[in-house]
Amino acid sequence: MRNAEVPVLTLDGPSGAGKGTVARRVSESLRWHLLDSGAIYRALALSAELAGMAMDDVPALLGIARTMVVDFRLDERGRPQVLLDGNDVTKVIRSETCGKQASQIAALPAVRGALLQCQRAFRRPPGLVADGRDMGTVVFPDALVKIYLMASVEERAHRRYKQLMEQGVSGNIAPILKEIEARDLRDSTRSVSPLVPAPDAVILETTGKSVEAVVSIVLSQIRQRSDRML
Repeated sequence: MRNAEVPVLTLDGPSGAGKGTVARRVSESLRWHLLDSGAIYRALALSAELAGMAMDDVPALLGIARTMVVDFRLDERGRPQVLLDGNDVTKVIRSETCGKQASQIAALPAVRGALLQCQRAFRRPPGLVADGRDMGTVVFPDALVKIYLMASVEERAHRRYKQLMEQGVSGNIAPILKEIEARDLRDSTRSVSPLVPAPDAVILETTGKSVEAVVSIVLSQIRQRSDRML
């Protein structure tokens, strides 16, 4: 099977809409590969920080982007892991600081261009579930199914707060909500690959819906599309 023929499901949407959890569940159900594009930008931000580089030092960022190796796998307990150059960075890249830095470098056109082929390399048989903000519009415009997940800002802030509590990180809702609103603005107004639904994407509101319900809807969309192609 040629790379271009490998089916892709894209899950785009703002921070906290549930993309990561849904993408992981769907990829496990289909036994397809998984691409968490946000983790790639976070890994780049982490690498730059560890190297003492500024988040606007484009040449330095490009040097890291072209050589770093990011992989997604399950640990011995079946929990998702993010590996950066062979090292487990799953927890450290989920910090608020790393997320903010990732959002900053994601607005740099040259950096996005450098990471484009890195992301497309995850397209391997039998299929790929790609989670991000421009998966269906830029990275995989020929995707089999494109889903755009939405949720209210309040719901997304509560989800992030709960996630931090589960990780043992203290916090409160107000600054989380403020940061989500600021990130929404940055992502939707940046000059390159802004956060918008693909014209042919299915818009799915997740506010008040369980993960299981959203996963079921997404899998149904894939089945319907696959049936039409037979």
